[in-house]
Amino acid sequence: MNPAKPGETARTPWIVGVSGASGTPYAAAVLRALLDAGESVDLVVSRASRLTLLDETGISFRDAHWRDDLREWLARGADGKPGTFETDLTDVRYWPAGDLAAGPSSGSYATKGMLIVPASTACVAGVALGLSKDLLQRAASVTLKEGRRLAVAVRETPLNGQTLRHLVTLDDAGAIVVPASPAFYAGATHIQDLVDFVAGRVLDAAGVRHRLYRRWKGELGGGARPA
Repeated sequence: MNPAKPGETARTPWIVGVSGASGTPYAAAVLRALLDAGESVDLVVSRASRLTLLDETGISFRDAHWRDDLREWLARGADGKPGTFETDLTDVRYWPAGDLAAGPSSGSYATKGMLIVPASTACVAGVALGLSKDLLQRAASVTLKEGRRLAVAVRETPLNGQTLRHLVTLDDAGAIVVPASPAFYAGATHIQDLVDFVAGRVLDAAGVRHRLYRRWKGELGGGARPA
């Protein structure tokens, strides 16, 4: 990546880590919204998440063809319908999960923070224990040690005591735990609405502006009225 020229603003991305939990539509919604908000994105897709993505969408995510595969993925709605969305991928940089020499593996690599969506229990454990077994876990550890914002969208049910303790460890370390729990007060009428609510709450935790869901205004019955 070329350094910023005089008068230009250095690129400072959000890292988005996609782990192997079910919920790839959540990741797609977060990625689309970040890019729509004009944010730069560094993407890390774990090996396990490729299997989930293939199972949930039929898309094979390949290092050598990541841009084409990502474009196809982000174009799909939560119902699996292709061609639903159009997204500009100009400001996305992809790092293979096995590349531990990648930019996000170092604290001197400037980022705004990291969003892990969805976060599997294995990923939660790895980050909580500081294992850094792949770039996703290493980037999360770096985000915490540098005092940057880390949002973890855990997607699992039920949660056992071990995972709950790991989540408390992450909370104690400064991470924001965002369970992938859709709400219905925003007037959801489609599966995409439920996905967008969770994605919106992840972006709320990151402090990124969006219009993914209707916010609560203190009016009972608001979810039953048209937006």
